[in-house]
Amino acid sequence: MKLTKITSASIHGIDAFAVTVETLVERGVMFTIVGLPDAAIKESHTRITSALKHSGIEFPHRRTVINLSPADVRKEGAAFDLPMAIGILASNELIDDAALQGVMMTGELSLDGTVLPVRGILPMAIKARQMGLRRMIVPAANAVEAAVVDNVEIYGVSSLAEAVALLKGEEDTVQPTVINTRELFSMQSEVFDVDFSDVKGQEAVKRALEVACAGGHNILMVGAPGSGKSMMAKRIPTIMPPLSLHEALETTKIHSVAGKLKSGSMLMTHRPFRMPHHTVSPVALVGGGSNPQPGEISLAHNGILFLDEFPEFPRTVLEVLRQPMEDRVITVSRARYSVDYPASFMLVASMNPCPCGYYGHPTRRCTCQPGQVAKYMNRISGPLMDRIDLQIEIQPVEFDDMASRGPALDSATMRANVVRARSIQQQRYAGEPGVYCNAQMNSRLLHRYAWPDEAGLARLKDRMTRLNMSARAFDRILRVARTIADLEGEENVSQTHIAEAIGYRSLDRGNWGNVF
Repeated sequence: MKLTKITSASIHGIDAFAVTVETLVERGVMFTIVGLPDAAIKESHTRITSALKHSGIEFPHRRTVINLSPADVRKEGAAFDLPMAIGILASNELIDDAALQGVMMTGELSLDGTVLPVRGILPMAIKARQMGLRRMIVPAANAVEAAVVDNVEIYGVSSLAEAVALLKGEEDTVQPTVINTRELFSMQSEVFDVDFSDVKGQEAVKRALEVACAGGHNILMVGAPGSGKSMMAKRIPTIMPPLSLHEALETTKIHSVAGKLKSGSMLMTHRPFRMPHHTVSPVALVGGGSNPQPGEISLAHNGILFLDEFPEFPRTVLEVLRQPMEDRVITVSRARYSVDYPASFMLVASMNPCPCGYYGHPTRRCTCQPGQVAKYMNRISGPLMDRIDLQIEIQPVEFDDMASRGPALDSATMRANVVRARSIQQQRYAGEPGVYCNAQMNSRLLHRYAWPDEAGLARLKDRMTRLNMSARAFDRILRVARTIADLEGEENVSQTHIAEAIGYRSLDRGNWGNVF
């Protein structure tokens, strides 16, 4: 009778926790797995038996008991196939126990012995480093992703036979995967496939998007079909501040757990851009399910969540956004589990101004009946609209602008302005926990940093009264004005900044949707 222990890992939320695969071999013929395994783990006996056979290793016909510790936490997936197979061989003295010390391993086995990739390798590698483990054996397809973590030697194996040879010291072809993370990260973080120079005209909209990115503000674009809403939204990541190494690691963890990383991927170098269809379910948006997975708002963490055709989303779907937009985290609670997923995203939404799409169009007549425009807008609740700082109307591009071959404002110029403004905000809020940009200012910070001078306050009062703006617009205008001042390098908020910020509150005007 012999007991072998191998370190592996499983995922809870976006973090990994250590799982010890304990293998006991004694006289008998029964095969048992305990420790709250799911169906995929219970089926591993068939995969392991076949993989060993195709690898030229006879399966030991002895009573085998495998315990996944801690035994009171449910384990899911096929990632324990490789450590269980190695544990069986070690318990039968086919592999020396000394070779298993300080090693974490994970991987799914196919019937022919191939080691298949698994989800969540990055958080597992981080856990291995935290535990002080010196080596990690992973599927070859996951090796680059795991190698992002330093101080751990990552060995990517393509087959069970290769893993066995490595542990026996017989395999010289498997070398640790080494990546200069910082160098590759800096090289790729500036490369984009699209650019704002592709957008002809729409300079006012570009300015509004620049303001939104500079302050982390949510933005709603309202315009007729074909006015370029989606085209500009897809270019917003090109003007966002570059990801820090910490943000890139956190973002990559989420996508790794969700299985969204391509084979051979390393750190994500660009801010994520998620664009779910309006038929998306609440669970798909916020996360959860029988096997908990991050939703679209978590996949958009540190990036952009773009909701096209905003009013077409079901009310129940849109309302689940309210709490994550404020708290920047979503807690998914079910009977069997409770998981926290980060959800710090910038909401970008677009919509037509009315059901037919041509309300306010300069050349085409709106065919909607009186009251339909207001009814269409009311599909978006007041509390949700309250969380959107900028609301801009987009007019169709003039022919002369489309035909122009002159230079247009490019992403590099816009991004430089955004980065400069964000740097000012980082210094300003250095002592404020949880506040990183102007969009996150509370009432106390608004009075301290965004309060305008007397001329600005008078102008704000005049415009809000004249345009019949709602009271909820007050704080939003001050936040946006603070960002505009940062873009201009001004320490104080003036009436000029207030005037521009008011121009970005189109839907707060009392006559919206009532004039034909």
